[in-house]
Amino acid sequence: MAHGGMGKGKGPARLNLKDSWTVFKRLFKEIGNFRTHAIIVAVTIIIHAVMYAVATMYLKEILSFIFDRALTNDPERFIGLAKMMGVLIALYLVSVISLTIAARLTLTLSTSMLCELRIKMFKHMQNLPVSYFDNNLRGDIMSRYTNDTDAIRELLSNGFKELIHATVIIISVFVSMLVLSPLLTLVVVGSLVIIGILVVIFTSKTGKYFIRIQEETASVNGYAEEYVSGQKVVKVFCHEDVIIKGFEEKSQGLRKMGTKGHTYSHMLMPLLGNISYINYATVAMSGAALAIHGYLGPITGAIATITMFLQLSRQVSRPVTIVSQQFNSVMMAIAGAKRIFDMLDEPVEADEGYVSLVNCEARCDEIKECEERTGRWAWKHPHKQLGTTTYKPLDGDIVFENVNFSYVEGKPVLKNVNLYAKPGQMIALVGATGAGKTTITNLINRFYDIPEDSKIRYDGINIKKIKKADLRKSMAMVLQDTHLFTGTVRENIRYGKLDATDEEVEAAVEIANATSFISHLPEGLDTMLTADGSNLSQGQRQLINIARAAIADPPVLVLDEATSSIDTRTEAVIQQGLAQLMEGKTVFVIAHRLSTVRNADAILVIENGEIIERGNHEDLLAQKGKYYELFTGLYTWE
Repeated sequence: MAHGGMGKGKGPARLNLKDSWTVFKRLFKEIGNFRTHAIIVAVTIIIHAVMYAVATMYLKEILSFIFDRALTNDPERFIGLAKMMGVLIALYLVSVISLTIAARLTLTLSTSMLCELRIKMFKHMQNLPVSYFDNNLRGDIMSRYTNDTDAIRELLSNGFKELIHATVIIISVFVSMLVLSPLLTLVVVGSLVIIGILVVIFTSKTGKYFIRIQEETASVNGYAEEYVSGQKVVKVFCHEDVIIKGFEEKSQGLRKMGTKGHTYSHMLMPLLGNISYINYATVAMSGAALAIHGYLGPITGAIATITMFLQLSRQVSRPVTIVSQQFNSVMMAIAGAKRIFDMLDEPVEADEGYVSLVNCEARCDEIKECEERTGRWAWKHPHKQLGTTTYKPLDGDIVFENVNFSYVEGKPVLKNVNLYAKPGQMIALVGATGAGKTTITNLINRFYDIPEDSKIRYDGINIKKIKKADLRKSMAMVLQDTHLFTGTVRENIRYGKLDATDEEVEAAVEIANATSFISHLPEGLDTMLTADGSNLSQGQRQLINIARAAIADPPVLVLDEATSSIDTRTEAVIQQGLAQLMEGKTVFVIAHRLSTVRNADAILVIENGEIIERGNHEDLLAQKGKYYELFTGLYTWE
């Protein structure tokens, strides 16, 4: 089973036309959550385009007025021209103001939508099963928050506005052309057909490459993140050249996709530009021919018509080019959105539990639920059919009944496991790496669910009936792999109990025997930790981790190689603190150092997913079985 950054991500998804349209509609639906902003943006862009087109048409009237009145002595001609220029300026002013409003609201729309999308992704991620993170590269997951959302941002901040604007401009300019001269419009339509054919050819090529670019970028990010995290291991084994070669191969894959995609994209622009120039010349020559033969009316009107038509022909070429450019950003956004939606569509952890964990106090053998933390817990079991609620004390009695489990179908990890842990007992799990020890603790927490024919009971309750959050709240885990968050030492310890007082934090530090090293930190408990506590030793990080579990003070503790990163002298002192912490609690201990489990109430020897021996230290030594071989082989010097 793969874990964390070392896991294998899923293969890149391929998008066909139908899937692309489905993703685009879903993305558009996300925009619909900001319907008011989107409508105002669309309206203001339409106003801008219409005012610009009207201003262009009105310019013809101004030119005709100038041609008709320029040689006359009419004293009113300057006043009339001034009024017309005032109207023209007003039209352009409305157009500019509308475009400014659209740009500002588009920025608000894109940032707000992406903020909500990231929050939705993060919330959903918190409800995903552990298996999702085991089977996906962390870098690939992070790429969905960065690279993929950035592709959507580019579409929303630029593409959305440009596509609406270009569409409205094309329609308004085309209508203006038809009003001015249907004959000259046919000339422009011919060039637009050629442009349309080129756009279809080139965008069909660039579309698939831009999808691959998103996938290759995620692959590069995942690879880089994995080896940034494992840089010490790389240096220990002197594998710098090997991973550089791997990174070069992935980067070359991204380069090839980028080169192919952007080659077609950049070829399109010069082609469309040259076609627009040819179209401009064709319109000029065609207009002159039509004017000579009288098809455009009086010569002054014909000159104004040709002048306006030339301007409109240039205007219609630009939005067509913009649409072709934005198609690439649309395809990149669709590729990014597809990966984001794939994550959002991942099934969350199923939780059919209805039994909850509550604080309680005992009064005359009666369990009384209360809000404040009393150090006593009870399982709250509602009976819907009877309409009653019963309470059962949380004792920490855990039983496995015929538990079978496989991470991958056909490859069993646990086989018919039966075990019990009575309240207050310390149960040690020993065995070779991969025997199934950690899997047992993962199943207690329901990080993975067992088959229907298997049962795990917690105080006599099937754990599938217990709400997962409440189940996990009743236990604390101290893992071999520590993780500290950015924040102070105090905040990291308080992560086990967010409302803990300073006195409780200090007591937890005392139990974990972390007082000495914390007192030597620059700011003591208020020392800031960054980069997973990289300025601390592995043992010091583990001490903070143990203090975090101590402050939670749960009824059940799981120690998974909790002291393997700590020297034997410190370990002996910690064991004394843990003895106080474990008093009255059910404790599961996974350890390779058999010296740490000698005082366990029961030691379970696991081999190939089966419990082959059970007993205390003395009993197992007397049996001279597997435990005896492990113990004597490990401590031959004693």
